[in-house]
Amino acid sequence: MKDRKPPCRKTSYKKVGFDLKLLIIDQIQNGQISINHASEKYQVSRSSIDYWLKKYSTLEQKKLGMSKKDEIKKLKERIEELEFVKDFQQDIIADMELITGVDMSKKSLPKTLADEIEKKKQDRLKENG
Repeated sequence: MKDRKPPCRKTSYKKVGFDLKLLIIDQIQNGQISINHASEKYQVSRSSIDYWLKKYSTLEQKKLGMSKKDEIKKLKERIEELEFVKDFQQDIIADMELITGVDMSKKSLPKTLADEIEKKKQDRLKENG
């Protein structure tokens, strides 16, 4: 005698309103409930919630994110600012090493930075003659 499998449970679908979707997504993203708990609590499939989360997050990124062109411009400005600060600090270190006669940069900085400071010191010595 063959064992008969019980008939498959027929799933019913219900329309979920936009406000409820946002509420569920907000609760999940704020860590108030898990996806599994939200699925049970609101009688919505986990895959639907996953889909909403993905759709909502891309929507948020579009609203909050700056364009690539603006982001590149901002990063270039930041690089320029940091290079200015680095040059200023290297000038101070080079001057201090010339005054004290102690080569601190060789002992405590990476070789590339120490070499840049050494070059600045040589340039200063040439200027002052």
